[in-house]
Amino acid sequence: MNAKRCFVFDLDGTVYLGDKPIRPTVDFIRNHWDTLDFHFLSNNTSKSPETYIRKLRGMGIAARMEQILSPVTPLVAHLRHHGIRTVYPVGNNDFVRCLTGAMPELTIGEEHCQAVILAYDTELTYQKLARSALLLQNPGVAFLATHPDLVCPTPEGPVPDVGSFMALYHTATGRRPQHIFGKPETAVLAPLLERYAKEDMVMVGDRLSTDKLLAENAGIDFLLVLSGEARREDLAGLARQPSLVLEHLGELQGY
Repeated sequence: MNAKRCFVFDLDGTVYLGDKPIRPTVDFIRNHWDTLDFHFLSNNTSKSPETYIRKLRGMGIAARMEQILSPVTPLVAHLRHHGIRTVYPVGNNDFVRCLTGAMPELTIGEEHCQAVILAYDTELTYQKLARSALLLQNPGVAFLATHPDLVCPTPEGPVPDVGSFMALYHTATGRRPQHIFGKPETAVLAPLLERYAKEDMVMVGDRLSTDKLLAENAGIDFLLVLSGEARREDLAGLARQPSLVLEHLGELQGY
């Protein structure tokens, strides 16, 4: 790990839990802010990049916009590449603002809808579920999802996330998303993979199903922290172990 210069951090469960900082990890980031390159990657599209920046700055981490990585970036690239200009998003207001801000030419609505986009919708209503399910009866309407996480960690415990919503849609419509853009898909890391050698990078996260798999898919090392979802007993029987397992970044030696 001493050779690593680019640290990619998952956020919820790794840097904080809900609104509670994981203090040793936050201190590691702050203490090495001027000597290492830090980037922050969350599948959680219910918060805008600006919201993440405010949250990190409130913990004493001087995050900048270019350090925030989001599934919205490869999602927008996909929409433009396939000429999709009208979508029905199942997402909260923060997500819709972020999406339309990144793609101003996008139209939101049901008429002439080309794709339903499923995000982590913290403002989910039955009307959204019903309207989107009806749109998906048309096989010509694409079904896209921001990420596959089954649950989102909170200080009280896990709550349903996009992966759980997918099961509902599959039951109701028989359809699964054709494309998923967040971790563990490597497109979300593309800007960094173009700038850094893989041996200089490390992914830091608390999830085996997304953070670890993303690192493996991208060919970079993975540092598992046990401050969020994963537990040490989850490692038994894995075909490939994390490069390093720590309770938190405060235990990382040599820096």
